[in-house]
Amino acid sequence: MPVTFSLIGGAGFRAQYYLRIAQALPDRFQIGGLVVRDEMKAQAMERQWGVRTYRSVEALLQQEQQDFIVLSVSGSEMLSYLLQLAETGIPVLSETPPASDLAGLELLHSQLRGRGARIQVAEQYHLHPIQQARLQLIDSGRLGRITEATVSISHLYHGVSLIRRLLGVTFEEVRIRAMRFDSNWVQGPTRSGPPGEDRLVPSVRELAWLDFGDRLGIYDFTRDQHRSWIRSNHCCIRGERGEIFDSRVLIQQENTIPLQMELKRVNKGEQENQEGYHLQGILGGEQWLYTNPFAPARLYDDELAIAACLEKMGEYAQGGPAFYELWEAAQDHYLGMMIERAILTGETVVAARPSWG
Repeated sequence: MPVTFSLIGGAGFRAQYYLRIAQALPDRFQIGGLVVRDEMKAQAMERQWGVRTYRSVEALLQQEQQDFIVLSVSGSEMLSYLLQLAETGIPVLSETPPASDLAGLELLHSQLRGRGARIQVAEQYHLHPIQQARLQLIDSGRLGRITEATVSISHLYHGVSLIRRLLGVTFEEVRIRAMRFDSNWVQGPTRSGPPGEDRLVPSVRELAWLDFGDRLGIYDFTRDQHRSWIRSNHCCIRGERGEIFDSRVLIQQENTIPLQMELKRVNKGEQENQEGYHLQGILGGEQWLYTNPFAPARLYDDELAIAACLEKMGEYAQGGPAFYELWEAAQDHYLGMMIERAILTGETVVAARPSWG
């Protein structure tokens, strides 16, 4: 039986991910209702997606029954909605960040601590197929203890989330040095689509070194890099026995024989394959490090990751395990803000263990 979820902020760019996923996987997910405050946008959403919309949270809760609510609003609005929904007892899957600033994160902690609010966060980057494959290889122990992770994939709290997951750190104190480099590049795609003309625009690259004492995280991101046609994502994970460098894996085995392999993405529907076009999984040597649980739906990687959030949230709403706590997301945003402070001041910033840690 599919899980049912409702959406607050249902007309936004991110919210439409959830609608596409539910449309592609009707046997797993069903939409309850959407809170869309603007009447014209609400009517457009109803026509496009065939869903019910409401102008307020109160109206939604009076009319709909759902397993959980997806909260997809701006960072400046997130705090008030989380506090309001905590009063209802309904499980909430929140988008990022959970509050706009450090004061908001601390207020969330003081207000929700000990109240049993059932909140998880849709931080999806570690659930991308390639990251799941890398994490599976790390968990196998073949790389030994992980000591370094370089992440050049997404901005601030998303990048921090990956660094923490890859290194296995939580709320430890960290010393941060950072810098910004300005140059020019050609305008690439934006949320609105591909570029309409060929022109140079400012490029801002931010780099930060997060020293956890016995582990090092390196954050490297150029704004709009994840949409660019001329800049690549990059990830390097180093352990005592080997490293993952993007899709290449190098390991020195205990018998001292070196091992090299590639993380190979395997798709169905190519050449003479008749099984429909979709990702089957990712191989590392002879082992499947990731198999697509949503095949044969035609979802791209970010949608697969968000679908995994929804599936885990459905289990959590039914009494299953937590998968990304509110305080993990608070830590991601906190360290992201400390990176920005280190960039602006040019000084080494010490991010102490926070109250929610």
